[in-house]
Amino acid sequence: MSTSSNIKTWLITGSSSGFGLILARTILARGHNVIATSRNPSRTPEYVKEIESTSRGKWLTLDVSADAPTIQATVHETHKLFGKIDVLVNNAGYSVLGMAEDIPEDQAKAQFEVNLWGAIRVTKAVLPIMRKQGSGTIAMFSSIAGMQVNPTNAIYSASKAGLEAWSDGMAQEIASFGIRVLVIEPGAFRTNFLGGNALRAVPTSEPYKGTVGDATLQRYQSMGGKQAGDPAKACERIVNNVERGLGKDQLGKAENLRLPLGQDCYDRLLAKTEALSKNWANTKEEALGLQVDE
Repeated sequence: MSTSSNIKTWLITGSSSGFGLILARTILARGHNVIATSRNPSRTPEYVKEIESTSRGKWLTLDVSADAPTIQATVHETHKLFGKIDVLVNNAGYSVLGMAEDIPEDQAKAQFEVNLWGAIRVTKAVLPIMRKQGSGTIAMFSSIAGMQVNPTNAIYSASKAGLEAWSDGMAQEIASFGIRVLVIEPGAFRTNFLGGNALRAVPTSEPYKGTVGDATLQRYQSMGGKQAGDPAKACERIVNNVERGLGKDQLGKAENLRLPLGQDCYDRLLAKTEALSKNWANTKEEALGLQVDE
């Protein structure tokens, strides 16, 4: 339980289910303030009532796909609730899965609009507040898919890889203001992410039926409720990491940027690192010796 001197105010997007909701509960249990948000709170009145049953919990409407002025106005309202925003958690997102060739352009653009641009708009609205405070943490919910790509993940992974790259560059730019960026990379956790509105699978076209991509898509569609990861345990780790914080001399450094979560995530990251090392070794002769001859 936090003491009055170290109580933080957390703002979370996408709080109506999954990691967002569990994280809000975890934060309240730790004694912090939480401002949960979702696109349509009227769809989850029981969760709104639960979070707002304490004076430390509030719930507001926030659609991350709204325009920048609308988001800025909402963030201004959230700031007035507790007078500060110590932690922003960009959690709102969903997945479009399917063969890269099959996914329509409008669905691909919509994926980026929420997963990447939504996080960018909310972050840009919060940054002036954190700069004025001289402190803050911006936590980005990415995914192992942002680092290691499986078949059917091309568009979803691209949106998360873009989020990771933006976060990496921004982390270096805002470290001098005392603001930390934390990229959270969950593996497979037992949330509703592979079901309901969070997963949108594009039907496999005839040429791809029976391929590894088709088999992978079917596997994803059957995984809901069977994932090995416990999201409540993951949320405890996230809050621990944020509460522990970093020294100012550690802000913006690549070795402190990411928080992988789950055995599967860790294993896939190691496999990706090994594959990259082999790739670099195999192309070393082609990569080097290209300086201009003076």
